[in-house]
Amino acid sequence: MKKNKTLIFLFMAPTVICLLLMYVYPVIRTVIMSFFHVESLTASTSDWSFNGLANYFKIMHNAGFITSMKNFLAIWIVGGVFTLALALLMAVILTSGIRFQGFFRAAIYLPNIVSAVALATMWVQYIFNFDYGLLNQLVTALGFEKVRWLGTDAKLWAMIAAFIYGSVGYYMLIYISGIEGIPKDLYEAATIDGASKSKQFFRITLPLLKGIVKTTITFWTINAATFYLWSKLFSPVQTEGSTIVPVVYLYDTVFGGKGVIERDAGAGAAVGVVLTLIIIAVYIVTEKLLKSSDLEY
Repeated sequence: MKKNKTLIFLFMAPTVICLLLMYVYPVIRTVIMSFFHVESLTASTSDWSFNGLANYFKIMHNAGFITSMKNFLAIWIVGGVFTLALALLMAVILTSGIRFQGFFRAAIYLPNIVSAVALATMWVQYIFNFDYGLLNQLVTALGFEKVRWLGTDAKLWAMIAAFIYGSVGYYMLIYISGIEGIPKDLYEAATIDGASKSKQFFRITLPLLKGIVKTTITFWTINAATFYLWSKLFSPVQTEGSTIVPVVYLYDTVFGGKGVIERDAGAGAAVGVVLTLIIIAVYIVTEKLLKSSDLEY
């Protein structure tokens, strides 16, 4: 028995050590760093100077951070509503027994297989482009003037629309897995009792998917909080107010960027802590509001 425990410990040790070094230590160091003035990430701890909550007050009063948080809320709320609603709709349709459901699942999930860089480039160059983009071709065909989809006013919404397109398939598969786990007997009994498809959805499917909905909301919050690649691809030259998000502001603060006079790794760490607290808060709220049904398993 002792030999078995020793072997188990030896097999787990590499994973535990990697977890501690690659995840736990950086998290602890980041939290501690957020309470110090740190000029660079490579600065020795002896060069850190304690300044309490000053880093948090600094970012909260920074116009760039405030703009990035507004954009984050737009991505989280607007993008989340459309993405999760469309994903759920697709999942319900594709589990209803329609023909060629395998093909439609693959087609809807396909954007998740394509590189995000290639996907964003496609939207920027071939759909939103002012001169030859698909949208402006349709607009002019209808007799209207071309629209600058990547102009300052519309750029954020264009970016959100592209991100929604690339995200629906991922969440659709999560919902499909949840729907397929609901006992078919419940639907058969409801059909015999004369319940319509809409009533079955609101009385059976949706209540039994509360756990899945909580998961997708949490995942979406994480994706919205770490929304870096799409922002950079829609503003590749320099950071713009229309597309800046908290992680881009964090990067510019730590490594330098537009409008950054002095690099401050401590303030960047504070941004990371704030985003983490937001994700934890969303998780706690969804756990309180969406209590799983007793029938769910």
